[in-house]
Amino acid sequence: MNRPTVICKTAADLRLPPNLIDYAATRAVFSWEAVRAELAGLPGGGLNIAHETVERHAQGACRDKIAFRFLGVKTTRDIRYGELSRLTNRFANVLKSLGIGKGERLFLLSGRIPELYVTVLGSFKNGTAVSPLFSAFGPEPIATRINLGEGAVLVTTELLYERKVAKIRSQLPTLRHVLLVGEDGQATSVPGTLDLVTLMAQASDDFDIVPTGPEDLSLLHFTSGTTGTPKGAMHVHGAVATHWATGKYALDLHADDIYWCTADPGWVTGTSYGIIAPLLHGVTSIVDEADFDAERWYRILAEEKVSVWYTAPTAIRMLMKAGAEIAKKRSYPNLRFIASVGEPLNPEAVWWGKEVLGLPIHDNWWQTETGGIMIANTPAFDIKPGSMGRPLPGIEAAIVKKDEEGKVSPVDTADTEGELALKRGWPSMLRGYLHNEERYGKCFAGDWYLTGDLAKRDADGYYWFVGRADDVIKSAGHLIGPFEVESALMEHPAVAEAGVIGKPDEMVGEVVKAFVSLKKGFEASDALRLELLGHARKKLGAAVAPKEIDFLPALPRTRSGKIMRRLLKARELGLPEGDTSTLESS
Repeated sequence: MNRPTVICKTAADLRLPPNLIDYAATRAVFSWEAVRAELAGLPGGGLNIAHETVERHAQGACRDKIAFRFLGVKTTRDIRYGELSRLTNRFANVLKSLGIGKGERLFLLSGRIPELYVTVLGSFKNGTAVSPLFSAFGPEPIATRINLGEGAVLVTTELLYERKVAKIRSQLPTLRHVLLVGEDGQATSVPGTLDLVTLMAQASDDFDIVPTGPEDLSLLHFTSGTTGTPKGAMHVHGAVATHWATGKYALDLHADDIYWCTADPGWVTGTSYGIIAPLLHGVTSIVDEADFDAERWYRILAEEKVSVWYTAPTAIRMLMKAGAEIAKKRSYPNLRFIASVGEPLNPEAVWWGKEVLGLPIHDNWWQTETGGIMIANTPAFDIKPGSMGRPLPGIEAAIVKKDEEGKVSPVDTADTEGELALKRGWPSMLRGYLHNEERYGKCFAGDWYLTGDLAKRDADGYYWFVGRADDVIKSAGHLIGPFEVESALMEHPAVAEAGVIGKPDEMVGEVVKAFVSLKKGFEASDALRLELLGHARKKLGAAVAPKEIDFLPALPRTRSGKIMRRLLKARELGLPEGDTSTLESS
């Protein structure tokens, strides 16, 4: 289908006046000092995420407003800002009674249950740093992260403890306490653990937030590289300024919004934008405790009157695979803004949003290390499908290249590929990798943070993802970004997902190989393989199109939704698979 290269916005597309209208003017006057002035700060000075997200609302007009609506498999539970204040105070008192203090680390292992959200915010009040883990992790990655992070407390469910933690408890020398959440909120009595229900019932509703400053540790997020142990990215309470600004500009949050972030808090998006940012703006958040189901998701969008929806490309592709007919069973008059993050969003998915839901999907870009959204398509922007958008106010981005002496310099020429870099200075920038200063130092070249992502910037200032520095395919002198090939393949009506790698070739260096999973109603065959090869060749040309295509029932993905190209490559070439702890379970 031939479509325009730009989705131009009109007043009719903006169902509410956006927070960011004049991009250039806002960037010109923006300062992080002004953002910090929007925050309350702790009485007597200092800064604490829980005070900004919970207390300043609980003591004001939002006291009786719903902060979280938890959609369980069996029941729905609303927690209002006033109740959230009391519950988080109780949990902070629980930690204090156990001798857990400021700067110590608490690990979380659970699904999207109320106790998880209370634990995160209560820990912030106590000055205790939080490290969320995916509930799908196995025993080894759990042990690795808790030991690297020197975890003092683990909060988990009775079921997860018995399945994954009990057998490794002796391997966790720093872990002093395990707090368990029983099935359906019931008390538990597992040897060697403490029952969270009982502890919370005994705790006081009153708590004075432990004084914390902008540079005190708040979150420890582990990221996996292709080899070696995970890296613990350290974030501080001062990051809350970025969460406030990006919630306003990138997600366009307004006070009356019903907001749904589908990300699990085991992923940085689930904490930064599933917990912190919406609370900062006093909105109501939907939390779905169930696994993905297309029918259920559309029902939530319609029945809960979701106005702002933040999800992942994988989820969008799964909805696309399920078919437009399911979406069109309902209407979504309240939905006004859809955003996506996790990996580049294929142009086909952007258009699918507009054609099926009536709204284009707005891609944005950031990393665990950046702590918050850096580059985005905001509501008032014209969208160039396939682009990650433009740098937000307060963010200076550039395409950089190294010279022969290793010096890094920005590239001024449009459409030149290089490494995406960000100028130091935004509040949510990681402050280090835990116990790995050498690796942290390699992230910077002077004032520039080097992202490891290859990208290009067009003449209008929009940034385009090319690939990870180690994903780019070199074939017969051509540099080929796998995302471009994947996007072309996904335009074929049979393709649900595509992952592309470079396969070593003696003649040209590497040839492009694609792996695809098919939509419902299509079956793998030699005829379809030839059809896809021809489709890609027509779209991309012979130099870029894949030379080989294999069919897979599903592509390996991280829990955050990123297709694991390196795993596809390792399996194709019979190489070690490396760290697979973030691999989504099938």
